[in-house]
Amino acid sequence: MTAAAATTPAATTPAAPARVRSRGRIARLLDSPLASYHLVTGVTALLLAFGLMMVLSASAVTALHKNGSAFFVFDNQVRWAAIGIVVFLAARRLPVRFFRVVGYPARLGSLALMIVVPFVGKQVSGATRWIDFGPLQVQPSELMKLSLLLWGADLLARKEKLMHQAKHILVPFLPVVVMATVLTLAQKDLGTTLILAIVSWSLLWTVGTPARVLATVGTIGVTAVALLAVLEPYRFDRVAYWWHPEADVTGKSYQYLQGLAGLASGGWFGFGLGQSRQKWGYVPNQDTDFIFSIIGEELGLLGTLLVVALFTLLAYTGVRVARRAEDPFSRLAASGVTAWMVGQAVINMAAVVGLVPITGIPLPLISFGGTSLIVNLFALGMLASIARREPGAPEIWAGRRRLRSLIRRRPAAS
Repeated sequence: MTAAAATTPAATTPAAPARVRSRGRIARLLDSPLASYHLVTGVTALLLAFGLMMVLSASAVTALHKNGSAFFVFDNQVRWAAIGIVVFLAARRLPVRFFRVVGYPARLGSLALMIVVPFVGKQVSGATRWIDFGPLQVQPSELMKLSLLLWGADLLARKEKLMHQAKHILVPFLPVVVMATVLTLAQKDLGTTLILAIVSWSLLWTVGTPARVLATVGTIGVTAVALLAVLEPYRFDRVAYWWHPEADVTGKSYQYLQGLAGLASGGWFGFGLGQSRQKWGYVPNQDTDFIFSIIGEELGLLGTLLVVALFTLLAYTGVRVARRAEDPFSRLAASGVTAWMVGQAVINMAAVVGLVPITGIPLPLISFGGTSLIVNLFALGMLASIARREPGAPEIWAGRRRLRSLIRRRPAAS
């Protein structure tokens, strides 16, 4: 008994300090003023790289059939990604004041584009959501997400101390939100309407809106979404056949069931990158709305969990940036971007796995789409810009600049 008691601590003692040191190193890294900035940049890069890889895999077959080249869709996405990377790198160095000022003209511009879309827009799959500018196709509803976020964050930041008065919440924030959602619904885009609602509600929650007002706004919003889902025939069909998919296996339930089949067939590790069977014309929108199904089929449960982990890390990072922000606008903007990206990802993945009806919104940074990719990267660049200004971070950046300046000035050794 005594011998065992004497030897047991000796056997376990060396491992404990190692674990403590490991936890200590992680804690020190996370305590760094630059940790949030590096987390934003890192998770954005990982999601973008993963998305490019999956767009190439998911689109290769249909691109070869329709365009004669398996790389046609991927090449377009790479071009958009190159522009988006430049936008991200520029946005992360812009001052916070720039984002506050640009929100107002951006809101007016996006509203104007939303108004003219039904008249000059391009129809795709029965919906008119794009404006064709020659080689460039713009989806104004994506710009609306960003402009509403910027304008709303600045407006509520100015009124932060007046949020206990309902009139400062109702006017002019909610009327503009209602206008934006009505214009989006006119394009038969309930999915984007949900994202606008999520962004708006997150701004109101972050600014400290009274609970009774939040509950009222939330109840009205949920009721409106429910009514919109059942009053429009095609939306009602989506809900009905989502609830009873066996009623029309080869028709209205086809996409939902094929997406589930691809997702379920991958098992733990999938068939391997590029080896999807569903992308051979079986699952519609395999490189946009249903790319998560292809991820599950080719990379298995581990691949889908990787995507979930990346968006979870993005959620943690965004909340961290918002909590550490020193000014109201930065806190609101960081919260809005986080709610937007993570909320959209959750809705997309939930639709693919059958938890909610199909909404038709892409998976951020992963699905194919030019406008959404560039707008998302700009928003994440703004999040990185806010993270660069966490307490203590500006001093570190200034010290690094001085060090680089001294190194450049140092005369070369003779």
